[in-house]
Amino acid sequence: MAEFTYEIVEELGVLSETSRGWTKEFNLISWNGREPKYDIREWAPEHEKMGKGVTLSREEAAELKSLLASVQLELEDEFD
Repeated sequence: MAEFTYEIVEELGVLSETSRGWTKEFNLISWNGREPKYDIREWAPEHEKMGKGVTLSREEAAELKSLLASVQLELEDEFD
């Protein structure tokens, strides 16, 4: 398997945390020295291991933001 490198350029936020201490995070990451992309994935406590995730270009992140803004999440209905 080919090696790869990554640099977390900006930690944007933690979405959740498991009982094992792994966190699902939203970050800006440069993969293999390329232009940074938005990324959602689980990370071990010191970022030494990672799970599978989703990487989004700036355009894809903007589209996701727009879609989320237009969707009424089911949780909102439960607490009204």
